[in-house]
Amino acid sequence: MKNRFAIIEIGSYNTKTHVYENGENIYDNTTTLKLKANYSDNGKISKRDVDDIISIIKKAKEYTSNVYIYGCSIFRNISDKELKEVNDRVYKECKLKITVVSQEDEAYYTALGCYSNIDYKGNICVFIGGGGSIELIFVNNKKIIEKRFYDFGVVDITNKYTSLKDDVPTCTFEEVYSYISKLMTGIENKADVLILAGGDHFYWYNNAEYELLDNSLYKNEKQSKLITIEMSDKYDRDALITSLDRIRNNSDNPSWFDGSRAMKVITNFISHQIEAKYIIPTRINMEDGIRDSLINNFH
Repeated sequence: MKNRFAIIEIGSYNTKTHVYENGENIYDNTTTLKLKANYSDNGKISKRDVDDIISIIKKAKEYTSNVYIYGCSIFRNISDKELKEVNDRVYKECKLKITVVSQEDEAYYTALGCYSNIDYKGNICVFIGGGGSIELIFVNNKKIIEKRFYDFGVVDITNKYTSLKDDVPTCTFEEVYSYISKLMTGIENKADVLILAGGDHFYWYNNAEYELLDNSLYKNEKQSKLITIEMSDKYDRDALITSLDRIRNNSDNPSWFDGSRAMKVITNFISHQIEAKYIIPTRINMEDGIRDSLINNFH
């Protein structure tokens, strides 16, 4: 069908697939592919990882031939030669190619999915966090007022503090927080609201069984819950002393949680840097902004 299409977003840690028909999501899937971690081990994108990417693309093609594939931070860091080798395999198997998205475009589309449909007049900060990069987009009344880009993500923090993946880590919250503070400099603006995007931030809170409050700041179906800064401090510090195995056992994707503690310390640091009062978890990704653009193209 002309108005049925799929978007595949290949990140450093998770690969997300969404299929839309008439603007409605009819299929979604998140597969944990540890591309950056495996790249660090092997010095290249492994054949097995490419095989898994091809399987994901073939699954999407069961729904539609209109498949758009976007590679994020890991693909920005490989050589043109290696990208060609990966795309040659993908094209041979699927007759499609991966489009590499710049860090700025990734941030723009993700942030657009957060602020374009909300009615809020004050400053907001959209956090886009992944395995290999972090972006902060400050917005006031639907206008971008500051952008900050960082070339590290949860994989880098977890590689440094490997016990973050253990049931109970040996590193402390303060130790990881201090290290992150040295990496994230130059943030100038303040914002009462920090929106967490670029991944499924509900997945952590739901499986950790933390209470979320209704969003009373504005109405938006994809941003329906929030926590206060006081709740965030309690939850984030608790993340480094509670059993991670217990949380993994609540989920259907245990390996997803390998980077979860690093993510909580990163977002906690940012919330205090910008003096946030509220943190809003979302599942909003780059594909939300791309989806709107593609829908407009089909009409």
